[in-house]
Amino acid sequence: MVVQGKVTPDEFIVYKPKLDDFKPIIKKQIGPKTIKMVYSDGDSPVKEVDTTSEEQSTFAINDEEVLQLAKWACIIEEHYSERAGKHMPMDMEWAKDGETGELYIVQARPETVQAEKKGFVQEEYKLLEKGEEIASGVSVGTKIASGTVKEILDSSKLNEFEEGEILVTEITDPDWEPIMKKASAIVTEKGGRTSHAAIVSRELGIPAVVGAKGIIDIKVSSSSIKKHIT
Repeated sequence: MVVQGKVTPDEFIVYKPKLDDFKPIIKKQIGPKTIKMVYSDGDSPVKEVDTTSEEQSTFAINDEEVLQLAKWACIIEEHYSERAGKHMPMDMEWAKDGETGELYIVQARPETVQAEKKGFVQEEYKLLEKGEEIASGVSVGTKIASGTVKEILDSSKLNEFEEGEILVTEITDPDWEPIMKKASAIVTEKGGRTSHAAIVSRELGIPAVVGAKGIIDIKVSSSSIKKHIT
């Protein structure tokens, strides 16, 4: 549900250098988590159900679990960095057992963007003027882009997307990648930093805003209207 971008998950940011000395959780943000996937007794092994209001307003894991995952992440990163002979940022996935409450690391692989960086060139962008903020979400990347907005909610309409337009949609999946490569920016109504749209945007170097709640309801009065993505 998280990778597909169907839910905007909770987010925790931990300050790694002080992990052994303190409990350095520097940011916590609750995601809506309006639906979840559970086991099914029917023909399909799983099904999607609505979450309760309590689940939506409660963090999925507590502070101690956040810190445990952060410590494991550092151990895994150190292990693979030693093997590679260089700093190796890692992309990890984890799970919490619904019955025992135990945490597990289920996957670890080199983080694509950071691991493949070469050289020491860093680009900085400065926004010279600001317009009206119509929606906000989680930024992916630090670039600034502008272009004609093209709202596409159905994959059957993908052929209508043109080079350089800003893609506005609910979520993306692998079928959308051909047009994502042509976009000057991507905005999704749902999803977080680890959703499909965020992952692909980072790999392609395209600025994106994910989890921009309400963006679909904003009607564009003219196809020539331009919106800045920051």
